[in-house]
Amino acid sequence: MAIFSSNVLSPLLPPDAEPIVIGLVNNMPDAALRTTERQFDELLTAASSNFVVQLRLFSVPEVPRSEAGRAHIDQHYEDIGRLWESRLDGLIVTGTEPRTPDLADEPYWSDLTKLIDWAEDHTISTVWSCLAAHAAVFHIDGIGRRPLRKKLSGVFDCERIIDHAIVDAAPTRWRLPHSRYNELPEVALASKGYQILSRSPDVGADVFVKKSNSLFIFFQGHPEYDAGALLREYRRDVGRFLAGERDTYPEIPRGYFDEESTDAFAAFQQRAMHNREIDLLSSFPAEEAKQKLRHLWREPAARIYANWFSYLVEQKSRRQARNEGRESARMHPYPNGTP
Repeated sequence: MAIFSSNVLSPLLPPDAEPIVIGLVNNMPDAALRTTERQFDELLTAASSNFVVQLRLFSVPEVPRSEAGRAHIDQHYEDIGRLWESRLDGLIVTGTEPRTPDLADEPYWSDLTKLIDWAEDHTISTVWSCLAAHAAVFHIDGIGRRPLRKKLSGVFDCERIIDHAIVDAAPTRWRLPHSRYNELPEVALASKGYQILSRSPDVGADVFVKKSNSLFIFFQGHPEYDAGALLREYRRDVGRFLAGERDTYPEIPRGYFDEESTDAFAAFQQRAMHNREIDLLSSFPAEEAKQKLRHLWREPAARIYANWFSYLVEQKSRRQARNEGRESARMHPYPNGTP
């Protein structure tokens, strides 16, 4: 199985620097599988200028896959059994499109809960992304996701509200993509000891953490998204409407497109409402809008992940020092000589 490194070794680092080993459990559906790999690879590379990072790929086997998707997993990912035998420094877990109203009814639920329990005891810190964050919080503390009235999609202003190592030196405000149909209530999170690091009136809790054996970091948004991710999702949802796979026309992502692109998409919607045919999708004005998109969240996202790397290195060093101290005490129980 393939193991590949996402980083470019900094010339300022010693050539024998010990790598930070990160596992990426990529559960995204087949259509987004390779894109998610690339997005995280690019983000971790941007954040790793002062670190050596090795990225190992895994996927929960019960996530429904096509034959092509399974072939890609078989060729480029490690078997999940090797994860259970590993002790990684950090772990990133993505979600997938939900198929049932209740997370516990998803086909991969038992594997995902096993992963949550494993991460608590075998990682220094784990990042839970979007639906994976909802699943982890539900499994750990029984906090269920709450359906939103409509899909939350767009780039939103979020504000850092407390100091924490994970958001150190990050701006007090940043813009971040969110794309989901559900949310975790802030009040319920706070009542169970989660620290909310950033929030927005539009999206609620943005980034939040909880520390036990491992520091769990939860993103309801998508700092890993590239500039065109929301455009591709919007086009996909428009295509589903035109194909009769959804009843309502999707709303334009908020705070994302310029005025000219927004007008073009509104005009296309009018055409689609009067001529609901999948062939119309070929004239969807995506390319024009794509040229004007800006990757506004890359810098703060890279800062947050660089802080995560720093945390992993610091905690790893402390654990090694404690282990060396215990070993020294075992080998030399009487530091001042024989009693």
